[in-house]
Amino acid sequence: MATRINPSILAADFANFESELGRIRSADLVHVDIMDNHFVPNLTFGLGMVQRLQQVSPLPLDIHLMIDDPERWAPGYAEAGAYSVTFHAEATTEPVALARKLREIGARAGLALKPGTDVTPYLDLLPEFDQVLVMTVEPGFGGQRFMHETMPKLAQLRTTVQNSGLDVWLQVDGGITAQTIEIAAAAGADTFVAGSSVFGAENPAAQIALLRQSAASHRHGAGNLES
Repeated sequence: MATRINPSILAADFANFESELGRIRSADLVHVDIMDNHFVPNLTFGLGMVQRLQQVSPLPLDIHLMIDDPERWAPGYAEAGAYSVTFHAEATTEPVALARKLREIGARAGLALKPGTDVTPYLDLLPEFDQVLVMTVEPGFGGQRFMHETMPKLAQLRTTVQNSGLDVWLQVDGGITAQTIEIAAAAGADTFVAGSSVFGAENPAAQIALLRQSAASHRHGAGNLES
């Protein structure tokens, strides 16, 4: 099971995105949070910004849509060349149809779940997705505290993925540090979004290496879940 570190540009210097992206070349993907001030109480980037990032980024784009009406907007991000497009289960009534559309365009399709959203109704739909994102904070703002209570949901997903023989990435986003990444990795995550812990570091490349090592050394297996 690979370990992927996807720094979130929500914590980057907005006036210097191209140079900021150069500081994280050793990461796997660039996580881009799209917020509309409706689904979540914050406003960030849009399709035009992503189109420009696609032109200058040395890494593939991992788009996280925290927006209403993803059926209308998500395909545009896939058409812009995003490697992965994740939308929220709570914002759509047709998650499978949207996932199939994204895959048809050429992007990986991801499903995101808020901390309070039950994963059980979506377990049978996992073959339709390439990634499930378990939010480990309430979506909307960076710099929040990691929510340990989301780990049983992550562990349930890992068990289902393994038992089904599926190739579905399990991503966590929110409060990821060198300490909390160990907890998430033990619960079953393999893809980690880190914002301030990477872009706030004096040496982002060293921090990415530390996060990768911490996750890999606590990889899910023994079933020991920290609380």
